[in-house]
Amino acid sequence: MNKARPPQTQPKPTPSRRGAAHRVVTPAALREPGKPTLKTIAQLSGLAVATVSRALNDAPDIGAATKVLVRRIADEIGYVPNRAGVRLRTGRTSVISLVLSTEHDMMNHTARLISGMAETLRGSRYHLIVTPFFPSDDPMKPIRYIVESGSADAVIFNQTQPRDPRVAYLMERSFPFATHGRTDWADRHAWFDFDNAVVAQVALRKLAARGRHDVLVIAPPATQSYGRHSRDSARAEAASLGLTLTVLGRDSDESIEVLRGAIDEALAERPGIDAILAFSPMAAMAAVAAAEAQGRRLGADIDIAGKEAVPFLQLFRPEMIVLREDVGRAGAFLAQAAIAAVQCPAASPMQELEVPQG
Repeated sequence: MNKARPPQTQPKPTPSRRGAAHRVVTPAALREPGKPTLKTIAQLSGLAVATVSRALNDAPDIGAATKVLVRRIADEIGYVPNRAGVRLRTGRTSVISLVLSTEHDMMNHTARLISGMAETLRGSRYHLIVTPFFPSDDPMKPIRYIVESGSADAVIFNQTQPRDPRVAYLMERSFPFATHGRTDWADRHAWFDFDNAVVAQVALRKLAARGRHDVLVIAPPATQSYGRHSRDSARAEAASLGLTLTVLGRDSDESIEVLRGAIDEALAERPGIDAILAFSPMAAMAAVAAAEAQGRRLGADIDIAGKEAVPFLQLFRPEMIVLREDVGRAGAFLAQAAIAAVQCPAASPMQELEVPQG
């Protein structure tokens, strides 16, 4: 008489480090009831709970293949970390806050900035939130709220001033941040900037090469760092090229209606103006409308140079001189810089200056 054999059980897999990266999650495992936890991911991957936790937190001592495996399983089973628990354990929120003004942006500059940041944070443990503030409000208000409430691990903001009080406040409190634009303390904090001084130089040289002599400049706000860079560079370059240069009394961030009226007046008062340099797409469009309304032919009687983040102006008027700014690249870099400021506070801050090509 044969003895009954004991039931066979499948041994629990104990994959090597190499094998862990190639483990396949079975459909049956994905149908397990209950809210997925770190333990669930550990069981499916064959890794320790501590390893899973560190992989999800992008720990530097965990291999890239293991991180990919853990994040894939987490996505497949719908794992969502308990943010309150994470904050209690680590003191971190895993949130990066982008502080933006509610001023309208017709040409999707802000959308591209956010898209670049979101793509960089995708797959990381960090989430992006947008904290708005109104132009009439104190720009310090959202910064103070984030710091005092601890609602984010780092902040990113733009429209920087040379001696920006937000930068001074954050540096004093050693709170991680990155700026879209430089300040007088640029050596001490993370930033990404577009070299608007070079924009002025390149544009004026192109206008001079077309035989233009009398240039109207629609510059960025004088209170902001890039406005100072643009104006100082334009004046110096115009002097070196022997050009007559006038800076419009309105800045390039104002509404298209306000700009159109101011340019109309400038062209009427100064019929000799034969070129316009505009530092925003709206300003460039207002310049075209004003010039054409006065019977000026673009590319013949007058030339217009503009700066843009979205390829548009030469579709609007092929004769225009256009310099482009890669705002998506700026967003991606700033997200990386903010994370680095959180994770490696003692390291040198990440900084990059994008130089336009002439």
